[in-house]
Amino acid sequence: MHVREIVPWVFLLALALAARAADTADPVSRTNVFRSGAQGAHTYRIPALVATTRGTLLAFAEARKTGSGDAGDIDLVLRRSTDQGRTWLPPQTVWDDGSNTCGNPCPVVDRDSGTIWMLMTWNRGTDAESRIIAGQSQDTRRVFVANSIDDGLSWSKPREITSDVKRADWTWYATGPGAGIQIERGPHRGRLVIPCDHIEAATRRYYSHAIHSDDHGLTWKLGGSTPRDGVNECEVVELTGDRLLLNMRNYHKSQRVRQQAVSGDGGMVWTDQRHVPELSDPICQASIRRHSWPEPGRRSVLLFANPAGGKREGITVRASFDEGRTWPVSRLLDPRPGAYSCLAILPDATIGLLYEAGDKGPYENLVFARFPLGWLTADPP
Repeated sequence: MHVREIVPWVFLLALALAARAADTADPVSRTNVFRSGAQGAHTYRIPALVATTRGTLLAFAEARKTGSGDAGDIDLVLRRSTDQGRTWLPPQTVWDDGSNTCGNPCPVVDRDSGTIWMLMTWNRGTDAESRIIAGQSQDTRRVFVANSIDDGLSWSKPREITSDVKRADWTWYATGPGAGIQIERGPHRGRLVIPCDHIEAATRRYYSHAIHSDDHGLTWKLGGSTPRDGVNECEVVELTGDRLLLNMRNYHKSQRVRQQAVSGDGGMVWTDQRHVPELSDPICQASIRRHSWPEPGRRSVLLFANPAGGKREGITVRASFDEGRTWPVSRLLDPRPGAYSCLAILPDATIGLLYEAGDKGPYENLVFARFPLGWLTADPP
C-alpha cells in the first residue's frame, strides 16, 4: 500500500478516536474555589452559591481565620465568576467584624431589581454555641442583612434586623446556610424567602422556620416555624400549586433521613412535617433547588444534594419529577469525604454545586462542580 493510500485511513482513524474520546469524556467539571490554609484562613466552610440576573456566579464562604470551629474570628468572603464557573476572580470580603463571628451566608437574588441580598448571622467570637444555647454567653446570635446592586462587586454595610425576625425566647439562630428563593408564581410572587432555624430558651429544642420580605429586601418579617422539633439547617424550594417545601436537617437518630414540611401560604404556616425515607443523611446540611417547571414538552425537575451515606462522605445529587414526592434518580458526584453544599441553576440551564470535600477530610476545599442535567438523569456509562 502506498503512503497516499495510508494517509486517508490514518486521518479517519484519528477522527474516530477523537469522537470516541469526546463521547466518553467526563461531563462534570470541578474546580477548587476555596482551599483551606490559603489567603490567611485556617479553614473555609459553609458554601453558598447563586447566579445573578447578569449571569455571574457568586460563591460565598466562611473564612475561619484561626481554626476550623464554628466560633472565633470568622469573616464572610466571596469569589465571583463571569464565565459560569470556569475561572474565579480573587476573593473579596463581604463582612469582617474583627475577631467576631460573621457567617451563615444565605443569599437570594431579586429577579425584578437584580439586587443580591445576603442574610447572615453574628455573634461574639468568644461566645461558643453551647454557651449561647445555655444563655450563658456575653451576647447572643444576631441577624443582619447586606446587599449588592452591582453584581456582587461591592456590598452595603450590614444592617441588623434581629428584632424583626427573632423572638425574645430564642437563643441560637441561623440563616440557611445555603441560599434563599424568590417566589415565582401565585399570590406571593416576588416574595424573598430565607430558610432559618432557632433554639428555644426554655426547652432547648431545635426548630426550622422562614423569614421573608415583600418589599424587595427593604424590610424583613418572621414567618412560621415547623410544628415539631428535632430539625434545624434547611433550604426551601417552590412547588406547583402555590406551595413551598422546606427540606431540613434531622436530629432524630433513629431515622437517619431528611425531614420536610410544606406551606401553602408563602411560609407563614408549615404543615405535614415528616421524614423522607429516600433521602438518607448523616445529620448534615443539604441543598434543594428547582431546575425546571412542568410545562408543555418539559417536565418538573427538583434537585437535591448531600453526603448520602452514613457519614460525611460521597456527595450525591438526586432528582425528583413529581414535586419531591419521590426521588428516583441518584448519582454519586464525589466519593471523597464531603459535607455542606449549595445548588444553583446556571444561565445555560446546567447545574452548579458548591460543596465541601477533600482527600483527607471533608473540610479541605470548597469545590465547584458544573454538569448538565443529562449527566444526572442518563444511565451511568
